[in-house]
Amino acid sequence: MFERAMLLLALLLAGCTADQPVRRGGIVSLNPCADQLLLALVPPERIAAISHYSQDSRATSIPLDVARRFRTTAGTAEEVIALSPDLVVATSFTPPATRAAFARAGLNTLYLGSPTTVAASKEQIAEVADALKERWRGQVLNARIDAALAETKSVDAPVSALLFIGGDLANGGGTLLDEMMTHTGLRDAAADYGIAMTGRLPVETIVAHPPALILSPDQGGRTAAIRRRLLGAETRDVPFARDLINCGGPTIPAALRRLAEIRRGAGA
Repeated sequence: MFERAMLLLALLLAGCTADQPVRRGGIVSLNPCADQLLLALVPPERIAAISHYSQDSRATSIPLDVARRFRTTAGTAEEVIALSPDLVVATSFTPPATRAAFARAGLNTLYLGSPTTVAASKEQIAEVADALKERWRGQVLNARIDAALAETKSVDAPVSALLFIGGDLANGGGTLLDEMMTHTGLRDAAADYGIAMTGRLPVETIVAHPPALILSPDQGGRTAAIRRRLLGAETRDVPFARDLINCGGPTIPAALRRLAEIRRGAGA
């Protein structure tokens, strides 16, 4: 019964995406951060499917036109097992039932955490590169991160800044973004308002003591517009692209350079 169900699902998947036929083997990724790691570390032909999140502009860390070249899954155990992948790259948040299904099917799986430091992100790159048998590519990517760190290290006095992940959700201390902000000369002002990691920070809370800069991916959004109107010239509002927010890994060099550019624009 189980084998018949898997065969039926495979046929249905093939019928729904005729331009992307079901293929056996390869690597399946179930997370947008793992998606971008795969694209950085292996040739495209080794990727059997990526997560559907990477085809959503709000969640992706890779260009949408690139993401749309690949088959996607919703991450269900049935879909993944039907593809018979050589390796599944998932997250540490994968539900126990899904993990158990992968184990019963005998799938080779790699569960990744969410690194909160540059060092941890580099370790994860090396781990994934080893699992993919692409150690050299992992070393090249980590060398790019080291070069960006050296290039963007600030020795100037830090400038206070809030980085909004979206809406009124602010990034706080203990995160990868916080470390990169500090490295490039931006003092994460979230701690001034009692925010650690991430938390809601309405404009009413910051209007009496605003930071010098606000970084946001939602320049055209209603919340960002309200902040600009209420804070006025006291705080400079600058764009920070959403695809630099969602993940670390291959995103780190570009995120560091953008943060350094923002710090330079803030002056002495």
